[in-house]
Amino acid sequence: MASILIAEDEERIAAFVEKGLRAAGHTTAIAKTGPAALDAACSGDLDLMILDIGLPGMDGFQVLEAVRGQGQDLPVIILTARDSVTDTVTGLEGGADDYMAKPFRFEELLARVRLRLREKSAASEPTTLNAAGIELDLRTRVAQVDARSMELSSREFSLLAAFMRHPGQVLSRQQLLSQVWGFEFDPGSNVVDVYVRYLRAKVGAQRIKTVRGAGYRLVQ
Repeated sequence: MASILIAEDEERIAAFVEKGLRAAGHTTAIAKTGPAALDAACSGDLDLMILDIGLPGMDGFQVLEAVRGQGQDLPVIILTARDSVTDTVTGLEGGADDYMAKPFRFEELLARVRLRLREKSAASEPTTLNAAGIELDLRTRVAQVDARSMELSSREFSLLAAFMRHPGQVLSRQQLLSQVWGFEFDPGSNVVDVYVRYLRAKVGAQRIKTVRGAGYRLVQ
């Protein structure tokens, strides 16, 4: 679920977009003027902005320039009745991530919203995890343990990543089954214990502690 700002002064269009986004599981806010849109966009509380160009107070191009000028990397989709090539280029070169002309189909707008949110999520994902003296490269799937490089199997990698995303936290066998195996194994099986044993042999038994009756945790 994402928090999305609809910067649109036409009440009918704003209500239509808001209804569709909420039905898709997102939370929404509406800004009817350029200054209000700028304040909301720079609040740090949003995941994406749908921006109309013809806003009162400040037009969409001015809002976009100010948002980018303040270093905000909030994804912005321009939604406007202006569909000239010049306006499209101005919007994209000004820092917009996408540009849609009115009239539009909501299904296409929603698809673009989902794409921009996925791109934002991927961009914010770390490429390495560091905990308990281990560095795990999420791209190469190689672990550095006490300056030693070691290869991991797919399951070992996923299990270690689960521990390293929650260092010091007790993870139950059921939680690990869900995160690593997706419950494709019987929750009553001992597959988690088996792979914890494999992992301990590679990263050091002292790093993964058994918490009796609860699960396992990565010792920091």
